[in-house]
Amino acid sequence: MKKKKCPVCGALFVSDEFKPFCSKRCADVDLSRWLKGGYSIPGRPADQADEVPGRPDPSDA
Repeated sequence: MKKKKCPVCGALFVSDEFKPFCSKRCADVDLSRWLKGGYSIPGRPADQADEVPGRPDPSDA
C-alpha cells in the first residue's frame, strides 16, 4: 500500500484524523491559504465578463 503525503509539507502521515493533512497545523495552513485567496483559477476579472445578467448584449445591436 502506497503511503500518502501531506499536500502542505510533504510529510508522510499515518493517522486519518486530519486527512488529507498530516496534522492540524497543516490543515490550518491550507485553510489560511483559502481564506486569503492563495488558491485561485486564472481568468478575467468579473467586471470584464462577456455577459452581464440583465443587460442587452452590445453585439446584438
